[in-house]
Amino acid sequence: MLTNTLILEIGIAVLLVAIVGLLANKLRFSVIPFFILIGMVLGQHAPTFGAIDLTFTESKPFIDFMGRLGVLFLLFYLGLEFSVGRLMKSGKSIVSGGIFYVLLNFISGLFIGWMMELPFKEMMVLCGIMTSSSTAIVAKVLTDLKRTANPETEVIMGMIMFDDLFIAMHISFLSGLILTGSTSFLAVAGTSALALTFILTFLVLGRKLVPAIDRLLHDKSSELFVLIIFSLLFVIAGFSETIHVAEAIGALMAGLVLADSKYIKKIEGMVLPYKDFFGAMFFFSFGLSIDMYALGGALGWGTLAAFITVVVNVASGYFATRFSGLKPRNAVDIGFTLSARGEFSIIMANIGKAGGLLPVVQSFVVVYVLLLSIISPLLTKESKNIWNALNGSGKDVKPVKKKLSDLEALSEQNKTAQSLR
Repeated sequence: MLTNTLILEIGIAVLLVAIVGLLANKLRFSVIPFFILIGMVLGQHAPTFGAIDLTFTESKPFIDFMGRLGVLFLLFYLGLEFSVGRLMKSGKSIVSGGIFYVLLNFISGLFIGWMMELPFKEMMVLCGIMTSSSTAIVAKVLTDLKRTANPETEVIMGMIMFDDLFIAMHISFLSGLILTGSTSFLAVAGTSALALTFILTFLVLGRKLVPAIDRLLHDKSSELFVLIIFSLLFVIAGFSETIHVAEAIGALMAGLVLADSKYIKKIEGMVLPYKDFFGAMFFFSFGLSIDMYALGGALGWGTLAAFITVVVNVASGYFATRFSGLKPRNAVDIGFTLSARGEFSIIMANIGKAGGLLPVVQSFVVVYVLLLSIISPLLTKESKNIWNALNGSGKDVKPVKKKLSDLEALSEQNKTAQSLR
């Protein structure tokens, strides 16, 4: 039964999330690990002060629902930033670096899953977790370090777009494999084919509906504008869920369709605050679901996986620089930046949780995401110094002072050479 402290609990939760967000900005770290950590610290083992329950037992269903909305807004906003036209223009950087990036990270997921002796379903979730870079962290790092105009940034964005496209397909596959409860190969293949058809239909037909949507949005009041956009988002995401395609994919498709609207800037400006607020609650609600005392078994595996991810991402960055004509030192810039893990890894872990998979997947993703969301921005910031240290370059070279006798000898050599011509 609900009590009169429900709103107060939610208010305290939002306040705590805001406080740790301010702390993260003060320390110039990504906010994502801070949101997860505050949820873990409170959650299941937090104290109760009178009527205030810091375990958020009563308000947790509402916080979880806000987290679910956070997934929709994160994927919807990604679709708005994605744009099919932009994907086609990225060309070489997507195909060259993106393929190596996905292959190397996916294989590393297979390796860790094999080492952990996980069943097939858990292993497929683990592969998705280790292949999905965090678009939010990458974008923030590039902006904070003022590297958006650097030559390697175009390659990074091309590779991350390719990765996002792969993740969309992999989530569809996981939906067929896990969420439907199918056990036969044909059933899983049929659900995955349905998801692929759903995606292709939106990519082909959805763009043709954009002029009609623009006419619907023309000269509408702010209230009606918001209602139309949100109705499209929730109906498409809800419909995808009814056909056993993850609702996150429906949200992504809705964003992709509206990315070609002439009102794209207005839509982005309207959605951004919702994405930021509900996205923060998504990470907080994920932290609330984790028992921090049960992470010990995944600590070693998560640390090993984080190390392997950094190594293989630098390797994929090396291949990207070879194909894109960049300098070899840009490989560490690309690899360190793309090593960040965050929202999409957690989304895939939640799919595993919804399908009743082993809880070790949840523990693994906490350790893995926390490590890389902190380490990756630090490595990216120091990438130049790390490259110089590894290659023994970058040290100040003192000019050699020449004596007068040396200059006179050099002059005599020049005269001799001229006389022999």
